[in-house]
Amino acid sequence: MSDPTSPPDAPATIRAIVAGHSDFADGLVSAVHAITGRGDVYRTISARNLSGAELEETLRRAIDETGAQVVFTDLQAGSCTMAARRVSRDRDDVLFVCGANLPMLLDFALAADTTPLEAARHAIERGRAAITSVGGGDAGAPGAPGGPGGRS
Repeated sequence: MSDPTSPPDAPATIRAIVAGHSDFADGLVSAVHAITGRGDVYRTISARNLSGAELEETLRRAIDETGAQVVFTDLQAGSCTMAARRVSRDRDDVLFVCGANLPMLLDFALAADTTPLEAARHAIERGRAAITSVGGGDAGAPGAPGGPGGRS
């Protein structure tokens, strides 16, 4: 339900930053927007053509400009995560989450009634739970047919 005191076209508050290689962040946020209409809770950053120092500066500036308390990145040892780790040394007020996926970002976007940190912690669990496998002779693997949590 919308807030009756806000104009109907008021922009959403940026609650998190999504950073990744190439079009990773834009692609995920585009999908979130197509599914929920709430992609505007994110600011995206692409590592394309940025050095490590430039990426770190871009991330710092985005956090300062938006007040975002959460940063989602793609790869655990990727350039965005490395930049985020450097930023985290002096920004303990920001939660950095690596390994972002679509279910995680959908969950976060829909958690408008919680703080960004609470929403991110819940979204992390949702993102983990969404990872599964089917087929390929992996019966007995978590999430696989016949395996724990899988279809029978």
